[in-house]
Amino acid sequence: MIPLRKNIALMAGYVPGFQPKDEKAWIKLNTNENPYPPSPKVIEAILAEVGEGLRKYPDPASQAGREEAARLYGFDPEWLIMANGSDELLNNLIRAFAGEGEEIAYVHPSYSYYSTLAEIQGARVHTFRLTQDWRLADFPECYQGKLFFLTNPNAPLGFTYPLDFIEELAGRVEGMLVVDEAYADFADENALELVRKYQNVIVTRTFSKSYSLAGMRLGLAVARPEVIAALDKIRDHYNLDRLAQAAAVAALRDQDYFRECVRKIRETREWFSGELRVLDYGVIPSSGNYVFASPPDRDGKRVYDALYQRRILVRYFSDPTLAHGLRITIGTREEMEKLVAALAEIG
Repeated sequence: MIPLRKNIALMAGYVPGFQPKDEKAWIKLNTNENPYPPSPKVIEAILAEVGEGLRKYPDPASQAGREEAARLYGFDPEWLIMANGSDELLNNLIRAFAGEGEEIAYVHPSYSYYSTLAEIQGARVHTFRLTQDWRLADFPECYQGKLFFLTNPNAPLGFTYPLDFIEELAGRVEGMLVVDEAYADFADENALELVRKYQNVIVTRTFSKSYSLAGMRLGLAVARPEVIAALDKIRDHYNLDRLAQAAAVAALRDQDYFRECVRKIRETREWFSGELRVLDYGVIPSSGNYVFASPPDRDGKRVYDALYQRRILVRYFSDPTLAHGLRITIGTREEMEKLVAALAEIG
C-alpha cells in the first residue's frame, strides 16, 4: 500500500478549464485568457535570452522584475516578490501562515483553488457566502483564522468590493487579509494603498490576464517586507527561469501596450454586456475581463452545450450557486460578435 498522507488521498484536486488540443478550431472564451498577444517588446526580450545564457541558472531573487514592479507601483523592492504564477504565492502564503488543522477562509463563490491548497497543507477551510448586495453573510466582527482570501474583482461573478469595505475587513481579520487582484487591471481601483496602511494586507497579482502571459506563469505579491522575507524563505530558489524574468520586466516596462489592450477589453466588455441584455440575459456588471451572464430560462448547461456544439467554449460551473449562468471571457470584438449571433440563434 502506498503511504500517502490521508488528506492527499482523500482530496479531489482542482479541475482547470478545458483546454482543447485543436485550439484554432474553437472560439475559446472559457479560461479568461487575453485575446491579444503579449507586447512585441516581450517577444524581443525572450528571444534575446535564448542561447548561451540558458545553460546558467537564473537570478534566484528575480531582482530586475521586483525593481521594475516596485517602480511601477511606487514601493521599495523589499515590498515585492515575483512568483511562478500567482498560484505559487497563494500556495506559499498558506504554507507560511496556516499550520495543519488551522483555518483559512474565502468567499463562495470565488476561486476554489484556495480550498485545494489548504487541503494539501492540512489546513481547515471555512467559506462565507454572499448576500444579495455582494457583501459577506455572517462575517464575524473579528475573524480569527490565519488567512482570509478576498478575490477582487470577484471571479467568476465579476463585481468589485469597494475599497472602504476592504479596509473595514482589514480591521476585522485577525490574521492576514489576502486581496487576490488577478483581474484588478480591468477595474477602476485596487487595494495597493491598503498594503501601506495595514500590516495584515497582502495583494497578489498575475501576468496571465492583462499582460497576455498565461503561458509564462508569472505573478507577484506586494506586502510588508517581513512577509516578503518569509515568502522568500519557502519559495523554490530558482522559481522563475530566465525567459520568464525577461518577459516580466519587458511587460511591466511597456505600459503603453498594456493600457491599450486593457482599454480594448473593457470597451468590448461593455458592448458585449449590452448585447446580452438585448437578448434578455441577466448580466452582473463586471470589472474583470469576463462577464457572468444568465439566460432567460436560467439554464446555463443548456446554453453551454449548444455553444460547445458550435465550437465556442465558455465556462459552466455545476455548483448550484452558479449553474444558472455562464462565465464568458471577453475575446476580440469579432469573436464576441460571433458569440452574440450564436446566442441569438440558440435562444
